[in-house]
Amino acid sequence: MQIKEKDTPIIEEANAVNVQEVLEKYDSDSQVRKPKNKSLVWIISILAILFSAFHLYTTFQPLPTLQQRAVHLLFGMALVYLIYPTFKKQDRSKIPFYDWILFALSIVSCGYLFVEYNDIMTTRGGIANTTDIVMAILTVLLVLETARRVTGIILPILALIFLSYPFFSHAEWLPRMLMTRQFDLGDIFGQLFLKTEGLFSTAIGASVQFIFLFILFGAFLSKSGMGQFFNDLALALAGHKQGGPAKVAVISSAFMGSINGSAVANVVGTGAFTIPLMKKIGYEKNFAGAVEASASIGGQILPPVMGASAFIMAETTGISYGTIALAAILPALLYFMGVIMQVHFRAGRSNLSGIPKPDLPRVKEVMKEGGHLILPLIGLVVLLGSGVPVAYSAFYTIILTVIVAALRKSTRMSLKDIIFALEDGARQSLSTIIACGVVGIVIGVVNLTSFGSTLTSAIMEIGAGSLFLTLFLTMIASIILGMGLPSIPAYIITATMAAPALAEFGIPILIAHMFVFYFGIFANITPPVALASFAGAGLSGGSPMKTGFISLRLALAGFIVPYLFVYEPALLLIDPTGLPLNAVDIPMAAPLDIAVVAFTSIVGVIGIGAAIEGYFSTHMNMITRIVLAIGSLMMLIPEPITDIAGTVLVLAIFALNYFQNKKRVAL
Repeated sequence: MQIKEKDTPIIEEANAVNVQEVLEKYDSDSQVRKPKNKSLVWIISILAILFSAFHLYTTFQPLPTLQQRAVHLLFGMALVYLIYPTFKKQDRSKIPFYDWILFALSIVSCGYLFVEYNDIMTTRGGIANTTDIVMAILTVLLVLETARRVTGIILPILALIFLSYPFFSHAEWLPRMLMTRQFDLGDIFGQLFLKTEGLFSTAIGASVQFIFLFILFGAFLSKSGMGQFFNDLALALAGHKQGGPAKVAVISSAFMGSINGSAVANVVGTGAFTIPLMKKIGYEKNFAGAVEASASIGGQILPPVMGASAFIMAETTGISYGTIALAAILPALLYFMGVIMQVHFRAGRSNLSGIPKPDLPRVKEVMKEGGHLILPLIGLVVLLGSGVPVAYSAFYTIILTVIVAALRKSTRMSLKDIIFALEDGARQSLSTIIACGVVGIVIGVVNLTSFGSTLTSAIMEIGAGSLFLTLFLTMIASIILGMGLPSIPAYIITATMAAPALAEFGIPILIAHMFVFYFGIFANITPPVALASFAGAGLSGGSPMKTGFISLRLALAGFIVPYLFVYEPALLLIDPTGLPLNAVDIPMAAPLDIAVVAFTSIVGVIGIGAAIEGYFSTHMNMITRIVLAIGSLMMLIPEPITDIAGTVLVLAIFALNYFQNKKRVAL
């Protein structure tokens, strides 16, 4: 079910946008080769399918940890050298000889660790010899080059900065707090290559255990037509409302962003359709691109999948997935409410209507045609909520997707579709695999040199004992560390580097990790490196920087909410009172506390949106907007007196504005 024939110019306008060109410009992951030689195509396809098959098999028959992670990285690097060109402007129709050499070296480097595993673990006790060091250096160089190809230059540069540190960390010219003992090559590269604290750390471990499987799950959902279903459902629900296309963008991007985990890919995938619709009804082009960008990054804080980041947080903190997903619900809803209310008020201020109902699909028809595709997501939540291991849940849900899709002819997957999904899943996982490998270099150096505790001390010292100032500095550090990075490695780095500073103030581990998780993701819309916003501008024809700053304004609630749940944990539905900082079994907050914080937060977020846009039921003057903003912020401060005063102010202004509009209409 799609928009009716009379609206086909909209579809044509969307198709006129060079989606692939925009995607490749802002998402290195999309800059792939297209070999003309059919034999090369077959080789790449077979390797990718075997990679997916390997993961499905080892879900139930896992190898020893280090061996399995080595094979995972081996496949990832080998496929990258076949699929991704050395440079953007290189001929993509063939694979040069040196990439075949790098392909072979990838197999040799990680294959060495697989073959020598027993000897390394037993005979040598994990102590590096000369061959180990050579192989470690080779693997590090190969990983850095693959990262440059699939994620861009920022992550490799960050890893090289960290990698250089232990070579001179004993130098007397360094500040005393940065000085360590002297490390030799065996110390450094043994840490990175022979232990599960470097290249093969928990980052790549998370990729092995569940990230790959959830990316594969997303590939199967895509083949079943889930993306089209989400678009149609969003159109049916919100397309006819005031400013409808912008609300469609928010809803569909939220759905897809939770599953695919890539902000830029989500912007392009849904924005190619929604941005032309927004421009058609009158939204300014920079605003249209910003709506799509802010909505797309929000999908990664939305349960149940959260772009697979929820599972990494569970792995990193030891807290159950169910607790994390539950805690993420209210903050995510507040974020999307903030975005939707701003686009709603902007539409009211500019008198922008929605799409006529006759031109839209109906909810009943959409659900009849594709509603069954929701069942795999429901099944996933049920499995995870029942305590089924994450990897098993992902495996079973993939099988369930194939079965459920077969219920209707329009969504049924043929054997060819299933094979293509296996290949697509492997291809889509490559950027995450490589990013996790490079992040392992950072983690390895941090563990070897205790740099993490040094950074924590520095943040604490600059914060001068102030929780708010420390939160602000942690936010800045998280945004800087997350700039230009995919959400998963951004979270892993910020969790390793910035989250420990918050523990010094007695903030429990879940709250600390949620705080840095939010700001690591928001780096995607924070200028000067705002890749999601830039992609939105590429589709809308707007200014990248203007789109970035409008995205920040639309995402304002997301910048406030993390501070709010630090000071009022009931927003995360938890009660951490009296628990140790590293508690993993956290009780629910009292229902009354949850109700109060939910009410004040929702009304406060609506008030901020109205104040920013200068509109509620009708236009507001500047004084009214300032008073409304103050009242809304008071409602977000978790104190009874500010809640009461803020509520009175906000509701009074809402009522005044409502009656002003009624009086205006009556005239």
